[in-house]
Parts: sequence; structure tokens; C-alpha cells
Amino acid sequence: MVALCQRNHPLHDAAKQSFVKSSPANSYCAAHSTAEFYSVMTRLPVRPMILPEQCLLLMDSLLERMTAVTLTAAEYRTTIQSCAEAGLAGGIVYDALLLACARKIRADVLYTFNPKDFLRLAPDWEKRIRAPHQQAAD
Repeated sequence: MVALCQRNHPLHDAAKQSFVKSSPANSYCAAHSTAEFYSVMTRLPVRPMILPEQCLLLMDSLLERMTAVTLTAAEYRTTIQSCAEAGLAGGIVYDALLLACARKIRADVLYTFNPKDFLRLAPDWEKRIRAPHQQAAD
């Protein structure tokens, strides 16, 4: 989402290519990602700074073309437990939560600019985890 909203981001074009095909019927966003988006966008070292109100408008605009996915407290706990049992520490838990959202909705594809960590979490999703610029695996 950040790459999509920042024209000077090196991955902007790839993000835009994927997003133009988005609709609430075929595109989803983990609700947690909206908080991450807000946090990053309102602290980017750009001039002029992106004001909180502007960021909220951007986020709302993006969410017009995506359906937000939430996890229950029990789903959070189960996901964190699976990380603990696998010996995974640190920020990978956030990727695990995004993966849990994708599994919850039975997503066909999980787009990420960081496929390596997601593949570490879900080798069974090898054909589903892709960077936005990758074509579908046939």
C-alpha cells in the first residue's frame, strides 16, 4: 500500500499494476495492515509530510477497492503460538498474521514484496505467494 501511494517508491509501478485490478470482491487487506500503512505513511521522510488526515483519506480510498480481513483474539493467539512453536521470533509474527488472514479467506494469491519470509512460514503456499510483478504460476 505504501509503494502504491508513493510515486517515487522503487516498487510503485508493480504495486499499481496489481492494484488496478482490485475490487472488494477479489482483493483483501488485513485490517492490521491499515495501522501499519498509517504508521509508515505519517512518518515518511517526505516533504511536505503526509498529515494524519491525508493519510486517512488515502487509506479510505484504497479500502474502497479491498475488503478488510480481521482475526479474532483466538486466531491471533493460535498464530502467535505457531510462531513460538516453530522458534520464530521478532517481526515475522506480523507476516504470520497476514498469512493467517489470507488462509482465513482462502486466498488464491498472497501478494507481497517480501515473499521469502512468507514462504518460510508457508512452504505449502509456494505457488500462491508472489510479488506483485510476478505472473501467475501456470
